[in-house]
Amino acid sequence: MQKKLILLLATTFILSACNPTVRIEAPKEPIKIEANIKIQHEIVVRVEKELDQALSEDSGLF
Repeated sequence: MQKKLILLLATTFILSACNPTVRIEAPKEPIKIEANIKIQHEIVVRVEKELDQALSEDSGLF
């Protein structure tokens, strides 16, 4: 009986020593998001329209 009690106390002590903690903290510095974005869609569309006009059947190029 005494061995079971000692084993129970030892197990309780070991399990209480392994207490994991989870901490959620805000960062000390602000979060910076840098986005270098190049928008070239409009330029490409204009070139395609000019090429369509230059290569059309009415242009007399071919």
